Amino acid sequence: MGPTRGKQVVLTAPLTESIDHAGFFIQMSLASIPGWMEWVIDKKYPMWRNVPHEADGSAGTAPAGLRVVEDVLAREFGAENVVVCYPDDLEKFLGPDTRVVGVSTHNPLGTTFAAGVYASIFGSSKEPVNSIYARKMFKIIKEHPNRSNFKVILGGSGAWQIDETDSHEEFGIDCVVNGRAESAGTIAVFRQAVDGEPIPKHIEPHHPSRIDEMIIPESRTSFGVIEMTTGCGRRCSFCLPDLNPRISFPKEGILKAVEANVAAGNTQVSLATEDMFVWQTDEANLPFFVPNRDELIDLYRSIVAVPGVEHVTLSHATMAPALVDPELIAELSEILLDKSPIKLGAVSTHPEGRALAPLIGIETGSVRIAKKIMAGKSLPFDVKSWPDVVLEGLAVLNRNNWFPVCTLIVGSPDETDEDSMATLDMLYEAERRGLYCMWVPSIFTPLLKTRMEKADGIRETQQLSKLQWQVIMKAWRLASSIGLQSTWGKVSFGLGSLVVWATRLRRVNGPNFTWPLVQFSKTVPESWLHRSGRLYGGKPLPRVTREELLAKVRPDWLAKMEMAKSGILVGAQVPSPEVATSQPA
Repeated sequence: MGPTRGKQVVLTAPLTESIDHAGFFIQMSLASIPGWMEWVIDKKYPMWRNVPHEADGSAGTAPAGLRVVEDVLAREFGAENVVVCYPDDLEKFLGPDTRVVGVSTHNPLGTTFAAGVYASIFGSSKEPVNSIYARKMFKIIKEHPNRSNFKVILGGSGAWQIDETDSHEEFGIDCVVNGRAESAGTIAVFRQAVDGEPIPKHIEPHHPSRIDEMIIPESRTSFGVIEMTTGCGRRCSFCLPDLNPRISFPKEGILKAVEANVAAGNTQVSLATEDMFVWQTDEANLPFFVPNRDELIDLYRSIVAVPGVEHVTLSHATMAPALVDPELIAELSEILLDKSPIKLGAVSTHPEGRALAPLIGIETGSVRIAKKIMAGKSLPFDVKSWPDVVLEGLAVLNRNNWFPVCTLIVGSPDETDEDSMATLDMLYEAERRGLYCMWVPSIFTPLLKTRMEKADGIRETQQLSKLQWQVIMKAWRLASSIGLQSTWGKVSFGLGSLVVWATRLRRVNGPNFTWPLVQFSKTVPESWLHRSGRLYGGKPLPRVTREELLAKVRPDWLAKMEMAKSGILVGAQVPSPEVATSQPA
């Protein structure tokens, strides 16, 4: 089948999700900042749209999830009938013989946690850059001359947005798949489309429950993303991926994928996971909050030893394991720091200023909110000690040159001023102790299929209270202290933010936005804002040491922790976060 007739199965994703160069934080920026600010990305990374191609014009790199789809469908229909391409190259592969176009996207409508605040705050367009590129892609597919010959199937972590808004017709989507490509239901709907049969508007295929049902594609993925685990086990009420079964991918499969990425020209590796510290814990009969130290160290040591691997970045993690096993953090630093592409200058003690920056969900400094929406986040420590776990865990990480990206959720259901003040207390205390991370605040968004899907979220930034705005702006101010403002220039950014506020943002975001923005701009001493009563100044928190936190851990859990650190595997039933909101000594 020549390209003029079209491939039977064509797979694609927005360009913004396919790039695998131009800097570690670029995809976060593309998924968050509003479309009209695309020039900021262009200024920092002028070549970001340059992507590799194969000899036949197909995509040289693609999101990891799309590579899984490609692998699954190549086995089903034959590799010669399946192709992955960039949106701008669709014309080369769509034709009268095309029967199905599979699309993957993580934020087609710009309604993820981060985009809700980072795009809408500027008041011009609520759509982040990534969403605009997704719309362009859908338009190309929808208006193709052979559109009547093929079906369009949408998947990816953002597919739920189309279902929630019932915008299938607007984007020309025939079926939304909320589930894994390896599932029998996913394969079946593609088979129906290829055979010209009617397909359902929506399917939710069963998630595989065993590792032998999963696939690790051996082809180049964007930023060298390779799956490490699925699921987590902490059961946060707002989280969708955590509802999936906890499965660890085997080291052998991961290393084959690493070698395949390097062979295809990639030099970076990032293991995708909801929590890197749960890898191989079930297999070793460990409680999920006790990292499998020996296996983790062996895995990462093996990855950095692969010839051609120049950079290794970390995905998601949790804070409590840093307190459970500080020695593990130190050992991983010895292995990974020299391979990190992230440089944070003076805050890092590494000779080249390198740092490790996993994404860690902190979400709140309020114990009341933590108990309500994420009771298992602090395990094995008592959720009542959550701010102390965060601060002491961050101290362990910083000592080892880990400066994580820490998310905060603003506007959780039933959040009060006292809850916002508790989060500010934690932020100010981190500053007082000289602790650093990249705080990333976002507005609560209820996600379908989670236990909070019916909760009310903040729909407009004008609904935010002054204290909620202060959480956002204080978080940004602290993040800027380790270099996140370098693109803009610290002084010009501060003055510029006031100019933008004066011209339009106060009207868009309401009067509660004013003084928090002044705080962020750094044009007025923060101490004056506190003394004058314009803003809350934070309440000092007493220091609670790691030893004091460990003293409150259940004795049987503590014993298992010590046995695991000694290399003794233990049979242990994983505690349920729903019933473990308090762990008496």
